[in-house]
Amino acid sequence: MNLILQDIILNAIFAAIPAVGFAMLFNVPKSALKYCALGGAIVYTLREIFMDLNLAIELATFLASMIIGLIALYWSRKNLVPRPIYTVASIIPMIPGTYAFTAMISLVDMNTHGVSSELIEIFIESGLKSISILGAISFGLALPSLYFMRYKRPIV
Repeated sequence: MNLILQDIILNAIFAAIPAVGFAMLFNVPKSALKYCALGGAIVYTLREIFMDLNLAIELATFLASMIIGLIALYWSRKNLVPRPIYTVASIIPMIPGTYAFTAMISLVDMNTHGVSSELIEIFIESGLKSISILGAISFGLALPSLYFMRYKRPIV
């Protein structure tokens, strides 16, 4: 049990690093960097927990994005900072880079070595997974703000 907790904490720390780096790249105010780091750690940890509960990566990503969307709405109203400052940096650890890279490499291999059914399968599978994860991130971030802003509901 202690090893599992240690692994979760280590992954959360490593997820916070690119979130802060991305935020710094786009000149996020210093006061918001700690929230970006916390958001990146939260969203990556939640996605891993949901995947450990045998949810598909797309659904786990959607749920984690929705939760960070809700949290970022609270932070943005509390600190009077636009919501994307927190959400955009927070979701960076969930970008499906491996799937997109695999799809592109299989496309290059098809161009170099010729088309085969294996390469087409890898390209389609990786490409669709990548697009699905990006869609899950987009909808997960958009739904909470649409719900609370459209119906003017208070956030606790």
